[in-house]
Amino acid sequence: MSAAAKVAPLSAYEKFVIAMLAFLQFTIIIDFMILSPLGAFVMPALGISPQQFGIVVSAYAFAAGVSNFIAAGYADRFDRKKMLLFFYTGFMVGTLMCGLAPNFEILLIARIFTGIFGGVIGSIVMSIATDLFPMEKRGRVMGLIQTAFAASQVLGLPAGLYLSNHWDWHAPFLVIVAIGAVVGIVIAFVLRPINAHLALPQEANAFGRLWGTLTEPKHFLAFGAITLLATGGYMLMPFGADFSVNNLKISIDDLPKIYLVTGIFMVFMGPLAGRAADKYGKYPVFLFGTVLTIVMVMYYTHLGQTPLWAVMVINVLLFTGIFSRIVPSQALMSAVPEPRRRGAFMSVSGSLQQVSGGAAAALAGAIVTRAPDGHLEHFEWIGYVITGAALITLAFMYAIHRQVPDPAAKP
Repeated sequence: MSAAAKVAPLSAYEKFVIAMLAFLQFTIIIDFMILSPLGAFVMPALGISPQQFGIVVSAYAFAAGVSNFIAAGYADRFDRKKMLLFFYTGFMVGTLMCGLAPNFEILLIARIFTGIFGGVIGSIVMSIATDLFPMEKRGRVMGLIQTAFAASQVLGLPAGLYLSNHWDWHAPFLVIVAIGAVVGIVIAFVLRPINAHLALPQEANAFGRLWGTLTEPKHFLAFGAITLLATGGYMLMPFGADFSVNNLKISIDDLPKIYLVTGIFMVFMGPLAGRAADKYGKYPVFLFGTVLTIVMVMYYTHLGQTPLWAVMVINVLLFTGIFSRIVPSQALMSAVPEPRRRGAFMSVSGSLQQVSGGAAAALAGAIVTRAPDGHLEHFEWIGYVITGAALITLAFMYAIHRQVPDPAAKP
């Protein structure tokens, strides 16, 4: 291991930036995820059908994918702090509209509006993390930011259900707005301008910047890897609860325990994966995560009736593998684009994640069928698809690893 792998400690300002970025990710994930478990409250309250509710849920992802793609042409033309505040303000307005929506039509408009602004925030977060932190710290940073996903399971979803039970389904959205507004003010006054990229040469127009990003040869592998990385989670998560109840025979009352235990472990796993990536190299950690993910996915998708404690252990190991892929892959691919195209690259990446995730979920829905007794059939086929995608991604990431300098990987 080289001296370069010995990473300097984070400064107080760097810790503030990481905490801010993690919170932003947390609010976006919660806003996106919270509507699905609230279906039992929303549908009877608004008198809407499951089909209408499905449209409302998918509207966010579709709007986010489109807005990310459009934003790619403008992402590197402004101070990233100003971009963040603009889109975060729109995201808060959209979330407030959700919290006040009296009917299906207004809720649908609110979700589209929220997706347009919220979908871009994730790519801005990744751009800021890449701009402000050198490669030797980036694994730690990405790992800490990814704790937002775990925190959403441990804190966000249970809190949202609690608020809905004690008030109504509008309450979680209004709480997000109240807390998010305070954080937005802190960002406005404490975060420093992030504009070094503005001094770099740029294409003359938005289309030229987007086209240059899409046609840059060294971006092709990264875009392919990003598309395939979304396959695993988006294929498994939509059916996770259904599979646990009907195939693994877990009581519906015990489902929150599985999410809680998994989330608690992942709060620690994200930072550990990040530190390992900085110390031992991004690709070796990604390789470990891929092997573990394949083993656990194949085992999990072939399970029958299983005790609760065993399901908890399997879920923890499965998500350990998933996090050990996500964190180093984000750190490694953040070094692919040139600084002048970093924002555009992240926006296109965000769009690809949304679109490929939706396609993966649709593919899973086409594969899985329900037997007369209620259990899911052909669920193991999802495991085969995820394994194939993981192996192809491993090859893509190896090629990216060969192109991108990683201080921890040097002898």
